[in-house]
Amino acid sequence: MASANKEMAVYCFDTLVSHYNNEETPPPEFDEANHPLFVTWKKIVNGGEPRLRGCIGTLEARRLISGFKDYALTSALRDRRFPPIQPKELPSLQCTVSVLTDYEAAEDYLDWEVGKHGIIIEFTEPGTNARRSATYLPEVPAHEGWSKIEAIDSLVRKAGYNGEITDSVRRRISLTRYQSTLFTMHYSEYLSYVKATRGVAHGINGTSKS
Repeated sequence: MASANKEMAVYCFDTLVSHYNNEETPPPEFDEANHPLFVTWKKIVNGGEPRLRGCIGTLEARRLISGFKDYALTSALRDRRFPPIQPKELPSLQCTVSVLTDYEAAEDYLDWEVGKHGIIIEFTEPGTNARRSATYLPEVPAHEGWSKIEAIDSLVRKAGYNGEITDSVRRRISLTRYQSTLFTMHYSEYLSYVKATRGVAHGINGTSKS
């Protein structure tokens, strides 16, 4: 079973930098495996709290190498909640890679632990019977300081349900819980890693920093 590691985060930065430079992405330095995965980009400005700039992944197992390459770009450039990340933002970026494991069907919508489990909810909307689904990675409810019900209600909204959230709505939920490993790297750490292992750190527009 694979765990998120430094080399996966490096590969995501490599993929984004190579995209901006119109270059081939350097080969990854981690082993291939099949897992669901997510790539999260955040921006740190003036030492403040990291702000989300993109987060996209898959809840279905994928080959890690192609998955991280695809979702590094998709989350950076095509998360519809945010404008595409620009090259000038790179020095402020932080990348978190998540590898998802241990999927389990929960007994009910409260059968999970904040800080331990990510959750996937699926339910049919009252009245319309429209199918809704959404997920939060394990770190999200803990970071927000939510109770289980607060997390569930937020996730119901994320799934697109705009009606009143009652206990009967919550009882419609089929919940799958999962766990994840993650690794977070700032762009400055990426540059240091690349310089130490390859002798140079790639800059933008085809330049290099020695």
